[in-house]
Amino acid sequence: MATVPALEKPTMTVADAPAVQPKTGLRKYWHLYAAISPFYLLFLAFGLVPVGFSLYLSFHRWDGLGSMEWAGLSQYQYLLSDSDFWQSIGTTIVIWALATFPMIFLAMVTAVMLNSAVRYKNLYRFAYFLPNVTSVVAIAIVFGSIFSTNFGLVNALLQAVGLDQVAWLNTPWGIKVAIATLMTWQWTGYNAIIFLAGLQTIPSDLYEAARIDGAGPVQTFFRVTLPLLRPTLLFVLVVSTVTGLQSFSEPQVLLQTTANESTFSGGPDHAGRTMVLYFFQQTFDNNDFGYGAAVAWGIFLVVVLFSIINWRLLQRRGEEQ
Repeated sequence: MATVPALEKPTMTVADAPAVQPKTGLRKYWHLYAAISPFYLLFLAFGLVPVGFSLYLSFHRWDGLGSMEWAGLSQYQYLLSDSDFWQSIGTTIVIWALATFPMIFLAMVTAVMLNSAVRYKNLYRFAYFLPNVTSVVAIAIVFGSIFSTNFGLVNALLQAVGLDQVAWLNTPWGIKVAIATLMTWQWTGYNAIIFLAGLQTIPSDLYEAARIDGAGPVQTFFRVTLPLLRPTLLFVLVVSTVTGLQSFSEPQVLLQTTANESTFSGGPDHAGRTMVLYFFQQTFDNNDFGYGAAVAWGIFLVVVLFSIINWRLLQRRGEEQ
């Protein structure tokens, strides 16, 4: 009787084993995404959602309590013909120009001095940066005393040299100058630290080569320092534009004692009413949240437009050189 040969158990080689699919994307890095998720959740709750709601609100009429009423584009149509809004834009631009350009000049000069200082360098940096971390409300109260008509330090200095007093907080140009001076004092030290960081990235060999070629301090600054500081200058100009065009606390606190209509009126003849002050006036004084949202989006477009103009002008000048 023939015997049946026993069947051998098949063996599996490594090549025959099923390939294991590696984890990719969210499955592999889920714990990392979970670690950073609180920031995005907070940004969603307090950033994107309010922005989206403000855009939705700008197409409605709402007093903050009753039901919303659809308004379509009528809020924006009225915004384009609102003389008070355009006046606030003009006021904001004037204050921004009076504050930004002197501030950038003083910050750059201060940075050059700090960069060449040998002793007490850290003390100087702390002293110049201190105004930026000081409460804006406290600064505005102090500057209100400095520019006071009867007892202010500025008028005391004017009288000391034989000049007449100036009603700084009661005249249109005096109000703008006082606000611009406050903003200049507040941001000069901060931007000086930014310029100082840019100066320290410039190789010292370039300055030595400029001295060998016979360039003086002024020529060295305009031919070596300023061109290499252009990225830093662009950053400072854009940031100063964004912050300067959104000034609120400075005029609001500085002029609240002289405001006749409301806390957000900007002083006599609305001479210090910036765009953000006008937004608060329409929203919280008039309880017109829909139109206030439209004003906020108008402010956003103005800030973006000026930032793009500054960026393009500085970039074009750099390409020409």
